[in-house]
Amino acid sequence: MTRLLDLIKPGKLLIAPGIFDGISARIADEFGFEALYMTGYGAVGSHLGLPDAGLASYTDMVGRVKVLADTVSAPLVADGDTGYGGLLNVQHTVRGYEAAGAAGIQLEDQEFPKKCGHTPNRKVIPLEDMVQKIKVAVESRDNADFAIVARTDARTN
Repeated sequence: MTRLLDLIKPGKLLIAPGIFDGISARIADEFGFEALYMTGYGAVGSHLGLPDAGLASYTDMVGRVKVLADTVSAPLVADGDTGYGGLLNVQHTVRGYEAAGAAGIQLEDQEFPKKCGHTPNRKVIPLEDMVQKIKVAVESRDNADFAIVARTDARTN
């Protein structure tokens, strides 16, 4: 499998379509995309039939990561929401997603419990807290090839 970090290069656009279940994963993988992205909204919606509003647990999502990672050959970046709580939760989430086969995790800066990233009135944690979250995530991974992707929801409509 290609390393995700080898695909991320200055000046190169990396297209990673959102997948959310086994069928969408197989279809995207068959099209030959270099990387795939497990969308939280899609995974929660297809699993629970509800919006991604902090209702899915770490256990729900790490199970989805495992199914999707086992289904595809392309590197998978998986939505890890806020890390499902405090810094110890972030550590546990990073280790779990890595063990489940993801090539990287996306963590966001919303307060816990979170809202959908595209809904209005989201609240974010202070910058210093997000920096600490990313430091914990980096220190928690077993393999330096496991990508930590930070996302901000600070910009609202």
